[in-house]
Amino acid sequence: MQDFHLCGGQFTGSAHIKRFVQRETRRSEQSSSNLIITYTADNPVTYYWTEKTKHWTNMSITSILSAEAIENAIKDCEAPDSFCHKKFFQLCGLSSKTPKEVRDVFQILDDDNSGYIEESELKFFLQRFVPGARTLTEAETKKFVSAGDDNSDGRIGVDEFQTMVLS
Repeated sequence: MQDFHLCGGQFTGSAHIKRFVQRETRRSEQSSSNLIITYTADNPVTYYWTEKTKHWTNMSITSILSAEAIENAIKDCEAPDSFCHKKFFQLCGLSSKTPKEVRDVFQILDDDNSGYIEESELKFFLQRFVPGARTLTEAETKKFVSAGDDNSDGRIGVDEFQTMVLS
């Protein structure tokens, strides 16, 4: 456990939560929006204040997908080398979401806010849904990138992700 500070508040959390807070803070600074991050039991929820719309926006995966469906999808691929992206998207309900909702999930998964999900981010894919989940194996990660990377640049862009999820 590590302690870290954000907006004067002290948080205690795993390294995953620390990375999450750091990423969301960078994203907030880049978009000039205010940021509030809350979490309980290692489950972060991010809220942004957007001046344009004058309201808080929830950027949690569980605001798009049900926690129960996510838990079922995670349980299905608990064993190493058992992850299948198509089955995962179906079980968690992502494949039945709108293109906008799929893009919203992509933004949450894009850990460095680069507009792409790189192999290093895909390794922690399951942990973006449930912080205590396992990491993907190297073989699973490479297979995942290969399945979504239509232009062979070694990463998955938002359009590639949307096509992969909704096809």
